[in-house]
Amino acid sequence: MMAAMGVGGIVGLVVVALVVLAALTGLRQVNQGTVAVTTVFGKYRRILRPGLNVVTPFVEKIFRRISVQNKAIELQFQAITQDQANVYFTAMMVYGAISENEDTIKNIAFKFVSEKDFLTALVRSVEGSTRGFVATKKQAEILGLRGEIVAEVKENLDHVIETWGYHLIDLQLNDITFDQAITTSMAQVVASNNLKAAATNEGDALLIKRTKEAEAAGTAVRIEAEAERTASQLRGQGVALFREEVARGLAQAAREMETQNVDASLILFSMWTESIRHMAENGKGNVMFLDGSPEGMQKQLRDLMALETLQTTMGAALPKPKGPAQG
Repeated sequence: MMAAMGVGGIVGLVVVALVVLAALTGLRQVNQGTVAVTTVFGKYRRILRPGLNVVTPFVEKIFRRISVQNKAIELQFQAITQDQANVYFTAMMVYGAISENEDTIKNIAFKFVSEKDFLTALVRSVEGSTRGFVATKKQAEILGLRGEIVAEVKENLDHVIETWGYHLIDLQLNDITFDQAITTSMAQVVASNNLKAAATNEGDALLIKRTKEAEAAGTAVRIEAEAERTASQLRGQGVALFREEVARGLAQAAREMETQNVDASLILFSMWTESIRHMAENGKGNVMFLDGSPEGMQKQLRDLMALETLQTTMGAALPKPKGPAQG
């Protein structure tokens, strides 16, 4: 008979036998990471821990097996800001049982008809809390308030879901988007702000450049003026020294010629010829008109002496400076 049944039939009989044996003996297996809640005639009896447990046959039944491991769920929902902008959220929520003690497990087992009902309540609570917070903010503020939104949701829900036996471990807002028209306008605002900032920076840079150029030009003019003043002073001193030396030389030459009984006009003639020679050697013009006669020499000397007398008279009439600060 056993041979006729075959291997499949034998395995089936063994399984049935084990099930009947477990039912008769009350053996129940609870997997790691879960606990089982038993009832007797519909009333809570006890909690079965992971491993092999013995229950009262036909009287004590497993009401629900509850996972105490953390669970994750992804959410997608919409909210409206204070200025009537649609905001779309993609979030990831992690939740789990507060503990494995008896009160917590009883809350998880009996607060909701099923785990599906609990998830519905949890998801709607997260969405409602988020919408309530977003409704108080403008769309321009939302992108910078991820942390505040998460903190607000957790603060509002922690004490509620704890009465259900769970706690919210983490909530992450992975993506926040707006309608295409709003996204486009926000991009335009950012672009215009960037252009405005660039124009401001360029204007500031140009102002600094022009200011520095003006300061440099002013400094150059001041330095040039100082150099010109110094050069003029040096030229004046040089002319004065030259005149002194010329006068001294003329006086000495006049004394020598007077001693030797030589006509003093010879000195003037010598100076006149030296001047003509100097002009011929250093003049840059191609043609020079000069009266080289004795009468022309005397006329030029009279003109020079008259000019010298005029300069001396005007210099004596001008007020003298009081100090270096006024020079």
